[in-house]
Amino acid sequence: MPYKKATAGKRAPAKRKLAELFGLGEVLTDTSRKEWKLGVPIGQGGFGRIYLDINTEPTQNGPLFTELKFYMRAAKPDEIRGWTKSHKLPYLGVPRYWGSGLHEKNGSSYRFMIIDRFGRDLQKMYEENGKQFSHKTVLQLGLRILDILEYIHEHEYVHGDIKASNLLLSYKNPNQVYLVDYGLAYRYCPEGVHKVYKEDPKRCHDGTIEYTSIDAHKGVAPSRRGDLEILGYCMIHWISGHLPWEDNLKDPDFVRDSKIGACTISLDEIAKYMEKVKLLSYEEKPVYQHFREILLQGLKAIGQKDDGVLDFGFSENGDLQTKPMQKKKRKAAEKQAAAAANEDTEAEMEVTGSPEKKKPTTSNAVATRTRNMTSPKSKKGTATRKRVQK
Repeated sequence: MPYKKATAGKRAPAKRKLAELFGLGEVLTDTSRKEWKLGVPIGQGGFGRIYLDINTEPTQNGPLFTELKFYMRAAKPDEIRGWTKSHKLPYLGVPRYWGSGLHEKNGSSYRFMIIDRFGRDLQKMYEENGKQFSHKTVLQLGLRILDILEYIHEHEYVHGDIKASNLLLSYKNPNQVYLVDYGLAYRYCPEGVHKVYKEDPKRCHDGTIEYTSIDAHKGVAPSRRGDLEILGYCMIHWISGHLPWEDNLKDPDFVRDSKIGACTISLDEIAKYMEKVKLLSYEEKPVYQHFREILLQGLKAIGQKDDGVLDFGFSENGDLQTKPMQKKKRKAAEKQAAAAANEDTEAEMEVTGSPEKKKPTTSNAVATRTRNMTSPKSKKGTATRKRVQK
């Protein structure tokens, strides 16, 4: 599961220690006493490592702890399954949480978390396709992300960092997209009480600067309208290949003022979407279906419908014109994905009763993420984060 994040335009994070490299087959025990065997390392982020089976991070690092709280409160498989069924969705692009815990190694403490395994991220696909997605695919992505945002917002959280590198395709189904990286997730409405609007100069420009909301530029805590605004900037970028402020990202005030001012958008439905977002008040609950209807009308205007198909071919004037080499790559990728879907996932991740005796695994693809951590009561120790996928 690719998880190396692009950091262009973001403020440099505080230095944190990366998790040490764990050995293949090392067993980690979660809080429910279930054991997870680490597979091969497949990536790393700014704070931890990602494995087939687990994601780890040193305990003093903060993002995995924030993310873990979100997953434990809002991403349990039964809860996601119930929401998907009640809202009549084919799927919901929120990773499922399978377990977590602490692991001691060489005198250090590591936090780990197990979530679903995923495929490629949209940023790489965007770059490979000439930095542009088709009109239809952008609208389809917008619809699926609205489904995700409605779910996490109803569970008292906002994401705060929606972007192509945080959107991953399903490991088995290239038409399913998942929003990952909840390290900046914010509980905007704890116990049903919405946070008040308050500008804080110390928090100005938080997030990924090219997409972050006007509120975030002013140091205001994330909100539902902020997430919808960020999605709007993403759709503008994906469909046009350019943002009006992208050449001046080192000047966050310029970026903020450009977003506040009139932003010329060539597509009617995206313009309508952004106008509707800017009419929302800070604490207002969006009517998500109204935003969906705008994107659905956009699909209808180009003779398309919400069929759930994501085609990442080259786009010109709203029509797909797939380059021969891209077509070959896509066919090869689809063939590889189909082969992978038929493989026994026991070869990738094992849930073990003990390091010697193996138990059968489920058919679910799982990623585990670990991180070196300190106890809330102690300032000592290091935090390492590793992600493992099944």
